[in-house]
Amino acid sequence: MKTLLKISFFATVVFTAVVAYAYYNSNIEPKVWQPSANKGLTGDFAQNNKLAIAERMVEGVGVGPEDVAKGNDGWFYTGFHDGRIIRFNETGRHEEFVNTGGRPLGLQFDKQGNLIVADSYKGLISIAKDKTITVLVDSVDGKKMTFVDDLDIAEDGTIWFSDATMRHYQETYIYDLIEARPTGRLLSYSPATGETTVHMNKLFFANGVALGPNDEFVLINETGASQIHRLWLKGEKQGMRDVFISGLPAMPDNLSFNGSDTFWVALPALRVPDLEGLSGDTFTRRILGALPPSILNALGGSYGMFIGLDLDGNVKYNLQDSSGKYAVVTSVNEYGGKLYLGSIKMDAVATLAAPRE
Repeated sequence: MKTLLKISFFATVVFTAVVAYAYYNSNIEPKVWQPSANKGLTGDFAQNNKLAIAERMVEGVGVGPEDVAKGNDGWFYTGFHDGRIIRFNETGRHEEFVNTGGRPLGLQFDKQGNLIVADSYKGLISIAKDKTITVLVDSVDGKKMTFVDDLDIAEDGTIWFSDATMRHYQETYIYDLIEARPTGRLLSYSPATGETTVHMNKLFFANGVALGPNDEFVLINETGASQIHRLWLKGEKQGMRDVFISGLPAMPDNLSFNGSDTFWVALPALRVPDLEGLSGDTFTRRILGALPPSILNALGGSYGMFIGLDLDGNVKYNLQDSSGKYAVVTSVNEYGGKLYLGSIKMDAVATLAAPRE
């Protein structure tokens, strides 16, 4: 009996010491928050395997092709974890375009043929046809941006982009989602004046950006809150904001508009009820914040999903795949009736025909 008591006492001391060490060496300062309702994979989001038919391209060339953009030269461009941006064609032929020395995420071409890149480390950059790299903006009000994420370009050349968080970097993004201390922002950059403007702040991980028809409004994903905001840029509602869609069953990443009637929303990770159940428990989440990102990233699983929304935020299309064939979808872009998918986890781009009603 005495031996068992000694072992129990020793185990209690060790456990207490480990918890105390984790608490005081945590990488986060969590706050209480309230998750939105989550109906799961039901109704408009009912589970299916429509994404399973996707075909992989440029497989094994690099890891984490976050976004895909098509240039006027007919090539498709995507960026990898190691900083490389490659271009490829429909046959799978590919070549390295440039290496930004950072982490290229959102991609979009401007009217001059420059590839505008949201690089999480370098900021908002422009890459000319001759591969010259120019930093457009990397700081706001004298403070360097932490995590430039996605972008879209208006007809007048204004670049709308997101700074996901002011507290964590790309490789430790999971801490921001557990911490729930929203510091994400929606910004715009004017190439004509060089001015950068903050339009929204205090977003719980600001992510995908997409302009609507005739640039009447701009959408911004709030990944941690599983919803999408809309900021009106023209008309009677100019300057007003509302929620385009909320209560998503998964956390949204990049956004894109097909130029006609559909917004494509990448959903890389299903929401984790057990984690959201800790929304009021800052102590436990602080302990989790001491774990390496590689362990915490596994909480999101490996699921494939994206949706298509109409101009009013209603679900038109719902494509999923639970097999993991192409999972953690971070972008969906439509070109010529075909969808090109990116993923922060996969080692390939995926393609499939765009669904039609």
